[in-house]
Amino acid sequence: MSHLRKETVLVLNRSWQAIHTKSPMEAFTMMYQDSATALDIRGVDVMVPLRWKDWVNLPYDENANYIKTINGEIKIPTVIVLCQFDRVPMKRPKFTSNNLWERDQGICQYTNKKLSRSEANIDHVIPRTKGGKTNWTNCVICHKEVNAKKGPRTPEEAGLKLIRQPSVPRALPSTFYIRNKHNVTDWDIFLKDFSN
Repeated sequence: MSHLRKETVLVLNRSWQAIHTKSPMEAFTMMYQDSATALDIRGVDVMVPLRWKDWVNLPYDENANYIKTINGEIKIPTVIVLCQFDRVPMKRPKFTSNNLWERDQGICQYTNKKLSRSEANIDHVIPRTKGGKTNWTNCVICHKEVNAKKGPRTPEEAGLKLIRQPSVPRALPSTFYIRNKHNVTDWDIFLKDFSN
């Protein structure tokens, strides 16, 4: 049952642009409610969108994954297409250490030196002891030694200067944030222009 809850189904808008991921359980629900069709992918050039009643009657495909039901096995789709939704939602990255690393491109924001992950940590520009928050506009990637020197002081108090003020990353199309963590090959054609 756990594989039914993993996000292994790519969701396309009705213009066939990748916008999200869902679990097979969520995909089956959307198909059953006729809000999405599943793509029967037979190669790069042959992709047939099928509604629920046609999907459950597909011939057996030895390369696909299936769930067992009282009415027999049902193929788990890898890609579904929404029937009504045609936009690409914009999304901002969540504040995480990995996303902060990407925003600052692994560069110490005080020395402008490219760092390895083992040389870096997160600095609170306004220290937490002085009310500084852990967020996009108060945190930067910093060399560990520089951060130790700065301590619980502001950059000005420590004689440091930021190379640029920290800011919230701009919103990008949701497609940019989709990662193929489960290596589903059927997703590749829809994510080819975005780095994973």
